[in-house]
Amino acid sequence: MGQDPPQPEAGLPFDAPAPSPVVAFDFDGTLTIRDSYTAFLKWRAGPRRYAQAMVRLIPSALAYLVHRDRGRIKAAATREFLRGVPRQTLEADARAFAEQFSRSLLRPDAVAAWKRWRSENVRLVIVTASPEITVAPFARGLGADALIGTKLSFDTQDRVTGGFATPNCRGPEKVVRLKAAFGADLELRAAYGDTAGDKEMLAAAEIKGYRVFKATP
Repeated sequence: MGQDPPQPEAGLPFDAPAPSPVVAFDFDGTLTIRDSYTAFLKWRAGPRRYAQAMVRLIPSALAYLVHRDRGRIKAAATREFLRGVPRQTLEADARAFAEQFSRSLLRPDAVAAWKRWRSENVRLVIVTASPEITVAPFARGLGADALIGTKLSFDTQDRVTGGFATPNCRGPEKVVRLKAAFGADLELRAAYGDTAGDKEMLAAAEIKGYRVFKATP
């Protein structure tokens, strides 16, 4: 799969050319046909353990009906399925998952649009609420210039704590993170998304692609 996508530099020389505009793609439901994090957790746990864990998550699911905080229920699932897993193990599992399922998860028309933009003078970025660590192998495979997502928290022994090191990368947070990466004067040439969690990112873009990809593998 190669190296991680290069991250934007913090600063540029005074005489550097103007940076390229950004084209941002949401991942789950936009580049993919379904939620990749749920699919990854189910694959990694196996059918029996997954079913048992889902029973234990019922209180969190019921609480979500009240607070409607997707970040909280995602954190609960992360604690249930991944707490204590070493970073190195999780990275290896994420690579194996992407290698096995990228063809069946990625939308052909979304990938075609991604490739068309690749011929333009733009920076292609995946902006997702899913954990960066599980999306990273897909980003590398697509040749993304950057990946912006929710970062998992790790303890002093580099094991998953079950919490997040950043806010859930959804809604306004997507624009916050884009500007943090590319500057307050971000030029967002186009953005693609499929849920209300993408509306702020879409609003900030010149070209707004809402639910434009429909194809399945």
